[in-house]
Amino acid sequence: MTAVLITGGRIIDPANAIDKVGDLFIKNNRIISLFDRPNDFTAVQTINAKDHIVCPGLIDLSAHLREPGQTQKATILSETTAALKSGITTLCCPPDTHPINDTPAVTEFILDKVEHANAATVLPIGALTQGLEGTKLSAMAALHKAGCIGFSNAHNPIKNTLVLRRTLEYAASHNLCVIIRPEDPWLQDQGCVHEGIPASRFGLPGIPKASEIIAIQQSLALCELTGCRIHFSQLSCSESVNLLKAAKHKQLPVSADVAIHQLFFTENELNTFDSALHVHPPFRTETDKQALLDGLKGGVIDAVCSAHQPHDADAKLGAFPSTQPGISALETLLPLILKLIETKALSLSQGISWVTQNPASILALKQGSLTTGSPADICIFDPELTWTVNENNWLSQGRNTPLWGQTIKGKATQIIKSGQVFSS
Repeated sequence: MTAVLITGGRIIDPANAIDKVGDLFIKNNRIISLFDRPNDFTAVQTINAKDHIVCPGLIDLSAHLREPGQTQKATILSETTAALKSGITTLCCPPDTHPINDTPAVTEFILDKVEHANAATVLPIGALTQGLEGTKLSAMAALHKAGCIGFSNAHNPIKNTLVLRRTLEYAASHNLCVIIRPEDPWLQDQGCVHEGIPASRFGLPGIPKASEIIAIQQSLALCELTGCRIHFSQLSCSESVNLLKAAKHKQLPVSADVAIHQLFFTENELNTFDSALHVHPPFRTETDKQALLDGLKGGVIDAVCSAHQPHDADAKLGAFPSTQPGISALETLLPLILKLIETKALSLSQGISWVTQNPASILALKQGSLTTGSPADICIFDPELTWTVNENNWLSQGRNTPLWGQTIKGKATQIIKSGQVFSS
């Protein structure tokens, strides 16, 4: 029953084309008015947001939480807390936990842990196939009923195209979204970087762009056949953007996102042999990076995700190819989006839409806007606040970020989740 007034902030809500300084009113965990004070409103708590941005809480389409099964890397408590304090009020977790999220019992375990953490909302992604083994369909309807927002085989391959067809047909019949991380595992062939000149120079096994291109082509053909909604997760190359553009022109029910770090790093950073830069898909060429950005600006790519993968220190020790891929990225998602906006002369509203309105639209969520009556999930951030990525500021259990020790700009200062106020 708490009534909260946010006053004097620059309110940006891409879903409603709002960019204006004013007040926002919250009551009973919902937004009840923007700009105009309701007659019967008495604030229990007032937040002065002068010189701050007030926007919908961020929505992250891909964040590994590691629990159940790998709590030496991270826990649901540690990662949802890190997410919330970084302005992310909702996140989706892939199904490659241990055990795999292929039964309602695992889904319920995750959601129970999330409830006790009292931080960011977690939307579990269920396994597309049993055990992620790529041979038998999972109980998607039961998983959806238990709380799974979509279905994916994570980084695991589907054993043959007939199995993939059957999963898409089943998902389409229940109006479920299938999330595909497009990569042909046989062409990937244990590679660790982009197959290009730097890989050859440093003697590192490469992953050709064809591994992603072929996987997308295959999925698009089956999308057209089945009518299933497909979301492509973490595109990495220019050809993928072109394929998606053509598919959207044909009005196929497809969408896509890109990991935020793909918009900053390329294969040229490999000369540092920094294992924090070991990611799947790998960082590719400058041309690919620009194509991904152009795809975002043009609306071909719909959203930006963190692709958060926290690791323990041992996972990133050793020779580059032997280390485990992934970046701990929740806490740098907002600052990097702000940096992208600043350096590429993009509008703040457009950048915010990639992590609010658009992800919500992909998953048909009620979050992602400041519409009157919508859940009060709100991020208040200072775009000019600088901070250093180090142990004094870092909340995620995983410290595997190439930005460690760097000073970056932009930070959430207060977050409202379901009407509850949290300070960063």
